[in-house]
Amino acid sequence: MGKMSEKYPHLIFERFTTQMGKRVMDILKHIFPVPKLDSKRIVTFSNESDFISFRNHVYDKGEGGPKSIELKEIGPRFELRLYQVKLGTLEQDEAEVEWVLRPYMNTAKKRQFFGE
Repeated sequence: MGKMSEKYPHLIFERFTTQMGKRVMDILKHIFPVPKLDSKRIVTFSNESDFISFRNHVYDKGEGGPKSIELKEIGPRFELRLYQVKLGTLEQDEAEVEWVLRPYMNTAKKRQFFGE
């Protein structure tokens, strides 16, 4: 593993196609500040069956010409599964619940909420 860059990352989102998926993408996007153009750090959020994979990468120009890029994975990697999405801030006790994970419903295994 390489050294973790402290520059702000560029963000890549994969398979957030539903309306709720776009809402989750908006929430995740606003956690990170806007990167500068010279930043070579990339953070990827990939949705697979409502499990969100988080990956950190750094890219370098490869030896195969101007269009080749080499990715190196750095830093932590983990899987996320959302429990609840609320409309409002953390300080609000009476915030409206937009979405809640309900794993014990009969159709829970068939439905995907964040992507197709």
